[in-house]
Formats: sequence, C-alpha cells, structure tokens
Amino acid sequence: MMMKKVSTASGVAVCAIVVMTLLVMEVIPITEAVTCSPVELSPCLGAITSSSPPSSTCCQKVREQRPCLCGYLKNPSLRQYVNSPGARRVASSCGVPFPTC
Repeated sequence: MMMKKVSTASGVAVCAIVVMTLLVMEVIPITEAVTCSPVELSPCLGAITSSSPPSSTCCQKVREQRPCLCGYLKNPSLRQYVNSPGARRVASSCGVPFPTC
C-alpha cells in the first residue's frame, strides 16, 4: 500500500513538471543567436547618408543587429558611422533606441 502512494505522488510530480515546462515554453520566447556583422546594415546606407527614410528591410536589419550596436560603437573603425547623426536618425525612425554603452 505504501508503494502505491509513492507511485501516485511521483506521477503527480511528473505531471506538474511537464505542465510547468509547457507553460514556461509558451511564456518565454526562444531567441535566436545574432551574428554581429556590420555588413548586415548595408540596406541602411542610403538612409544614413541622405535624408531619405529607411526602408522596411533596413529597419528589420537594425532591429536584428540591435544587440551588436554597443560592440560597433566600441570598434574604432565603425564608431564614426554608427554614431553619426544619420545612423541615429535611422535607428529612431525604425523605433530602435540608440544604446548607451
């Protein structure tokens, strides 16, 4: 009789773990790794160097590369471009807050 209660308690515990796992999988979005490559921002070049509005492709790339922006700002070769008024305007137009690193 004691074995039956332990078995039932174990079954309830396993069910609880499965339910919690499923809930966590629904609530927490799985993020994909971002490959930081400034070349990915090439669709934004026209908008950065002129007053033209950024394209939807540009904004998509800016959002994808957002985790990389601090690294770009710390890179002496890229800092002047990423920190330019045009790049700040594009980020703002795309709804991406400019990072404070």
